[in-house]
Amino acid sequence: MKTRPFAQACLLAICLSLAAGYSHAAGEEATLDVNRDIEELLLTENLAIRGVDILTQPILLEVYRDHGFYPFWTESNNLQELMDLIDQSADHGLNPADYNSDLLHSLVSLQSRSPSAELEAEEEILLTESLLRYGYHRRFGKVKASSLDPDINFRRELFHDQPPAVTIEQALDSSSLADFIQMAAPAGPIYRHLQAALDRYREMAAAGGWPVVAEGPTLRKGDRDRRVSSIRQRLSATGDLPAGIDITSQEFDENVKRAVIFFQARHTLDDDGIVGKQTIEALNVPAEVRIRQLRISLERLRWVTQEAADTLIAVNIAGFRVFFYKNGQLEWSTRAMVGKHYRKTPVFRGDMAYLEFNPTWTIPPGILRNDTLPAIKKDPNYLASKNIRVIDRNGKIIDPASVNWNQYSKGVPYTLRQDPGPENSLGTVKFIFPNEHFVFLHDTPHRELFVHTQRAFSSGCIRVEDPLKLAELVLDDQDKYPRSTLEGIVASRKTQRINLSPKVPVVIVYLTASVDPDGKVRFSKDIYDRDQRVLDALNGPVIIDLPKRS
Repeated sequence: MKTRPFAQACLLAICLSLAAGYSHAAGEEATLDVNRDIEELLLTENLAIRGVDILTQPILLEVYRDHGFYPFWTESNNLQELMDLIDQSADHGLNPADYNSDLLHSLVSLQSRSPSAELEAEEEILLTESLLRYGYHRRFGKVKASSLDPDINFRRELFHDQPPAVTIEQALDSSSLADFIQMAAPAGPIYRHLQAALDRYREMAAAGGWPVVAEGPTLRKGDRDRRVSSIRQRLSATGDLPAGIDITSQEFDENVKRAVIFFQARHTLDDDGIVGKQTIEALNVPAEVRIRQLRISLERLRWVTQEAADTLIAVNIAGFRVFFYKNGQLEWSTRAMVGKHYRKTPVFRGDMAYLEFNPTWTIPPGILRNDTLPAIKKDPNYLASKNIRVIDRNGKIIDPASVNWNQYSKGVPYTLRQDPGPENSLGTVKFIFPNEHFVFLHDTPHRELFVHTQRAFSSGCIRVEDPLKLAELVLDDQDKYPRSTLEGIVASRKTQRINLSPKVPVVIVYLTASVDPDGKVRFSKDIYDRDQRVLDALNGPVIIDLPKRS
């Protein structure tokens, strides 16, 4: 691992200061032997202590050197507070063993037996190493997202880009280790709701999970079947069927239908209240699988903690939804379409720079090669029917009939541009946040597709169900751009661009476990098969890869 001593020292200083156990008096009381031992250990090549690889050794050396190699952990209550945080790391979907929890328990036990006993140099280093690991995971996530997917460009910045001594001084003024961690790695309401859901589903798993619903004919209101009692018990286990309702009856009544609808809505299914094959499959997903989804989503949320902004557009690919936040609060959301499996919508961030009403659409090379060119060869009138112009390299419009399209297979020496209008693939408005993926939000002429619950229909961009509402929210000027004005612009069929100042952040995420605004947990299919790699890394070894200090 390449090290960047100053940048790494900065973050470690944050974590060291969290201990709140350092004082000049304590440092002066530390024996010279312990100081010397700390120095010698940290100068050892590839240091490992009691079977633990010290991953932050270069950082530890720099910070301890700056403080005369005095120990930081001199108060037993500080040890207990750190131990509590590490024990509770499971509440974040993290693994306490990553922070040497067994070793720390033994140290806390030692201090309890002999409060006056000084920690040895090895123990001192282990404590600080464990704290740094925990602080790193809470602020950045255990998994470096870009190592799994190079498209991911979420911010990864050190807490308060300032010298370590300043950060330590600030941390010493904090009231508790937990409070300072929360300040360095804030957890928003969605994160907290997912934590609560993780706790509930772990309790359900510990109690044996839920009964399996046998396969069989489709069930609907009015049916009587032995499987209905299993459905009642299954829905009761997750609270979809309210408490107090009979869970033994074999009758599919109105209570069961309402509970099925609620369950289906929470699991991104057609909420028709009918129990068919897909609903039975969702009912029979084990509690352990849902726990894994919740852990993965908590990790993915840690990746975007630093993207928080007062005004923000968020897209959840797996949930097929767009969200608009204002003043830090969810103001509006709507259904969305995302990329097909072979044209996946990427996970990344951008800044929305402008809106364009009545846009033209220049067909991208990939779509031209894979879709448009085959369509032209099949139907000579295809371009005319879609209002697509053929433009040569000099900007001259060419008659499509004059081109021998059959001679091309990988591309054409022309620009194909679709005029504004009802057939335009971008619809009435597009929302541009420049990026290397050529992905943006836009309207669509195929609004009938929004009725589907699984909406992976696009070529990678995000189609928005109510784009004019989103435009109103983004422009945020009812005097200049009320809905009626926007509708008039659209009716004109003239292309009009409106720049945004300031730009609006856009964050595209992939959460197969999420929550409604009221905190109800929702599960979605892993449409792009992305969860397993995150889970494997989350369960894998600890890797410390700190960002550079700016």
